[in-house]
Amino acid sequence: MLREIRADFDAETIVVYQAYSAAVADAALAAGRFVAPFSFSRMTWIKPSLLWLMHRSNWGGKAGQERILAVRITRTGWEQALSRAVLTAPEPAVHGSAAAWSAEFARAAVHVQWDPERSLRGAALQHYSIQVGVGRGLIREFAEDWVVGVRDITPTVHKIAGLVRSGQSAKTRRLLPPERPYPLAPVIARRIHAGA
Repeated sequence: MLREIRADFDAETIVVYQAYSAAVADAALAAGRFVAPFSFSRMTWIKPSLLWLMHRSNWGGKAGQERILAVRITRTGWEQALSRAVLTAPEPAVHGSAAAWSAEFARAAVHVQWDPERSLRGAALQHYSIQVGVGRGLIREFAEDWVVGVRDITPTVHKIAGLVRSGQSAKTRRLLPPERPYPLAPVIARRIHAGA
C-alpha cells in the first residue's frame, strides 16, 4: 500500500494534530506553545492526518485525550524530524538487516510509524498515514522553536462526529482540513520508506 504524508501545509508551516487532557491543552493555548503540564520527559507523537487521530482518540472520547489541538509547526522543524527518524520496525530496503535497524532505533531521536489511514467511520483505507514520535532530546526544540501556533479544534471535531453518527457524512467535507500530499526530498522519502 502507498505510504504518503497528506497534510494541511503552506510554504512555511505544516499542521499536525494531538489529543490532550484539558490541563495540557489550556496551558498550551494560553501560552501559544507547549508548557507544563505538557511532559518534556517523554516522546510526543504528532500526526498530520486528522482522521487518523480521530480514530485513535475516539473523536476526543478517550480519557486524557478529550481536547484536540491543531498545532502549526515550521516545515523546517518537521523535515528536520523526518531526516533524523528511524522506522519503528525493520525494513530491509532501508536498514539492510534487523541488527542494523536495532542499533539505529536504539539511538534514534525520532520514530516514524506508518498505519492504515482511516475513513470518517474509522474503516482502514488502502494507503498508510504517518505518525512521528519526537524524542526527549528534541521535545524542547519542538515546543519552543518549531511550534508557531496552537488551535483548539475540539468543537469542530465534535460537530463532525455528530454529523457522522447521524448519517450526514457528506456535510463534513467543508469541516475537514485540506490535506494533500506533502512533497518530500528523495533522501527523506527513502529514510522513512515513503512511497508505494
